[in-house]
Amino acid sequence: MLSAVEQLAQSVKERRAILFVGAGVSMSVGLPSWQKLIEHMQNELGLYEDMIGAPEASYQALAEYYRLKQGSLGPLRSWMDREWSVSPEKVQGSAIHKLIVSLDFPIIYTTNYDRNLEVAFEIHGRPFVKVANAKDLPKATGEVTQIIKFHGDFDDDKSLVLAETDYFERLSFDSPLDVKFRADALGRTILFIGYSMSDMNIRLLLHRLWQTWRRSGYEKSRPKSFIFMSQPSIVQEAVLGHWGIDMLTEEADDPEDALLAFLNELKDRVSRPNGA
Repeated sequence: MLSAVEQLAQSVKERRAILFVGAGVSMSVGLPSWQKLIEHMQNELGLYEDMIGAPEASYQALAEYYRLKQGSLGPLRSWMDREWSVSPEKVQGSAIHKLIVSLDFPIIYTTNYDRNLEVAFEIHGRPFVKVANAKDLPKATGEVTQIIKFHGDFDDDKSLVLAETDYFERLSFDSPLDVKFRADALGRTILFIGYSMSDMNIRLLLHRLWQTWRRSGYEKSRPKSFIFMSQPSIVQEAVLGHWGIDMLTEEADDPEDALLAFLNELKDRVSRPNGA
């Protein structure tokens, strides 16, 4: 019987796998953490921690407050566009981004707003199409890799899912991109990388996907899906396993090193004749 990594490698080799990319991948090339975003909003709005209920206040709630006070998220988006930008040279030097391109996933979803994935494909000479809103959907023909900006893109302010209201509106899971994800995901293996399982939006997405299969009556026919975590957790492994998601881990002191080692192993297995 094939191991979890061998099953994943086989799906990637047969181009039956979707990659879902989180903030951890962008942080590997120097993008700031959500904490820096929180600190920027606090400073711009003249807030102190005892005024916002830190550390409980999320960046989504602060962004909602920012929009109420400033009238729009435009200035914040502009700051993020500058701060969430790294040079093409830095992306070119990223072994993680190079591996993502070389693994040749037909569809890549990302909740990151930055253009690092697009830049990586451009640098390594691989064609792609970007989908950030309903208008872009007709471009997703399947002929080249689709990069789906699931929470929006800096090129389209209206597409950004940033403030609390934006997230709540996506909880219905019925936007055009949500519908596309359900259609893409139901018959394919999904690999999640760069995510923390404290991200309730991703947890909800995984739960909804499990619910869809369970209600269909054909749950046993569901393709395996996987999430890579830099640290093992028996709690997360049990909960995610119940939802049909296998947890994969790699021993390393640094999360970036762990992800790099995992992607290298996956690439090696995909390159083997039988994927094992």
